[in-house]
Amino acid sequence: MPRRLAFRAGTASIIGLPNAGKSTLLNALVGEKLAIVSSKPQTTRTALDGVLTTPTAQIVFVDTPGIHKSDTPYNQKMMRSVRASLDSIDVLVFVHDAQRVISTEVEGALDLVKKSRAPAILVLNKIDLVDDKTKVLALLEQFPTKHNFAAYLPICAHTGDGVEGVRDEIIKLLPRASKIYPDDHITQMPSRFLAAEMIREKILTETHQEVPHAVAVLVETWEEKPKLTRISATIYVERQGQKTIVIGEKGAMLKKVGTAARLEMEQFFSTKIFLELFVKVRPDWRTQPEFLNELDWRVMTGERDE
Repeated sequence: MPRRLAFRAGTASIIGLPNAGKSTLLNALVGEKLAIVSSKPQTTRTALDGVLTTPTAQIVFVDTPGIHKSDTPYNQKMMRSVRASLDSIDVLVFVHDAQRVISTEVEGALDLVKKSRAPAILVLNKIDLVDDKTKVLALLEQFPTKHNFAAYLPICAHTGDGVEGVRDEIIKLLPRASKIYPDDHITQMPSRFLAAEMIREKILTETHQEVPHAVAVLVETWEEKPKLTRISATIYVERQGQKTIVIGEKGAMLKKVGTAARLEMEQFFSTKIFLELFVKVRPDWRTQPEFLNELDWRVMTGERDE
């Protein structure tokens, strides 16, 4: 009778520069859209979690904001969540856009990798966008001179090409341990936070100019009934001009955002949704620590982001 392999379980933190594809990788690994995705930098604002359970392992993934200079309370909070995600982890996954050379920014991000005691995997993402594959090979030769990664994996998170290999390499590095969560658990993030993020993603997709960084969303009320969930959310911006853009002519933009968000919520939460949206101006909310904490899902669940 063949010997049964010991079960493995642990935490894997996903880090990298902005727009490297970290959130897309998280969604691909978990098999659910948990993290919103857009082409705008700093789409992910706080560390997000997702859980993958297989017959032989359970991985608790932590997706993080892109590593960047923290010169405002808003940016400092994001970078604190990145550093906190490196505490007590079992595996570190460093995601790099294969279209980018190893710059001083990348070197700075690698400093965080070096400070972590966890074994690290290099994921070269977006290889489908690199026409000259010798550039990918050059990166695969250069990165070992920067850090001794446990594995070097070229992938395309968008299409899923190579994602299974990332999962397998992570599992190899996990400790032998029992499951942390039940089999059907996929995230600790509360429904209110997920709904707010769906709304914010639609705004990022539909608006341009200065709106993306200046927008925040809070779900104010959540009322569940047997056949319908009623949700009321407020979209915060910093200036009146931004409010005008989000609402649109005769409310067209707000209606478009609301319809798209509602349809996604209905699919994700498997229920009919009545969504009501309001837009308010809150000047300089990115400099207000108390408001920034309200946006963090850890605060919603009783955890604190120190």
